[in-house]
Amino acid sequence: MSAMDIHEVLKYLPHRYPFLLVDRVISYEPGKDIVALKNVTINEPFFNGHFPHHPVMPGVLIVEALAQAAAILTLRTMDSKNSDDSVYYFVGIDGVRFKKPVMAGDQLILKVAIERQIKGVWKYSAEAEVDGKLVTKAKLMCTARSVK
Repeated sequence: MSAMDIHEVLKYLPHRYPFLLVDRVISYEPGKDIVALKNVTINEPFFNGHFPHHPVMPGVLIVEALAQAAAILTLRTMDSKNSDDSVYYFVGIDGVRFKKPVMAGDQLILKVAIERQIKGVWKYSAEAEVDGKLVTKAKLMCTARSVK
């Protein structure tokens, strides 16, 4: 189990502001699981329109944050890093449930576990929590594809 600061995270994800949604990896075990975090601040660009009078993080961005954590876990499992030759894509999202809104000021804890990998498609169980309470859960499927 190891941790990763933002400088290490940037080596594994191609995302940059405003779409980088993982601030730190708290722990991970290659081939098994990862726990990461996203600090949700009022400075996020989506809060200007979602919603100005009641700032709520869009659910699709919570799911994207979970997928970014899954990408880091997969690359660490494969002993690989981000490259210009491939992109890690979503290929499926099942059973997404939003239990509670995520607000400006929350610290979103992202928990992703590998369920299986078949023919280059990885399946994960994923949960996001705030203050120890489940806010989102989903099954994610992702794969790497060549872009060249």
